[in-house]
Amino acid sequence: MITELEAAAQELIRDLAPLRFSDPVSHTYNPLEYAWTPHQQYLSRFGSGKKRVLFLGMNPGPWGMAQVGVPFGEIPAVRDWMGIETAVEKPANEHPKRPIEGFSCQRSEVSGRRLWGLFAERYSLADDFFADHFVANFCPLVWMGETGRNITPDKLPKSESAPVDEACRLHLSKTIALLEPEFLIASVPSPRSN
Repeated sequence: MITELEAAAQELIRDLAPLRFSDPVSHTYNPLEYAWTPHQQYLSRFGSGKKRVLFLGMNPGPWGMAQVGVPFGEIPAVRDWMGIETAVEKPANEHPKRPIEGFSCQRSEVSGRRLWGLFAERYSLADDFFADHFVANFCPLVWMGETGRNITPDKLPKSESAPVDEACRLHLSKTIALLEPEFLIASVPSPRSN
């Protein structure tokens, strides 16, 4: 049976799928599509019930969620602490300098290593942490330039970022309604310059 968080994530996939981005964006990844299986496991295993705290990141890093579909997806934390490890597909238009290797990726997601490392120090079992907490990203998309350089959401033209923001805000409101957190702790992007 599909959970409400899974249904909301699938709706977000549908809302983002038709969007296209112009130069300097050459490649866009949506790990909710090609890494759906581990993402679905994360949602179904850890996303049920009310949560006291919802932690919110901005969007995936190239060596974490982009690889394994779990927010701040430092691979050892996802595999060893959360107990999630499954096959990951490839994005339709894979960047040659940012290959998706899934759980075979040897690179470390620094922010994920810090975040999940902190929680694992306090909670030896992931289930104990997730009993009252949940971690999500505001936006699931990863944008890259021709050289493989990461492009942050604030660097997109407003005409291209507005539909992304609208879909992601709707998804966030559904996530908050489902989890009913007392606290939302979010990373704050730099102010828009365009």
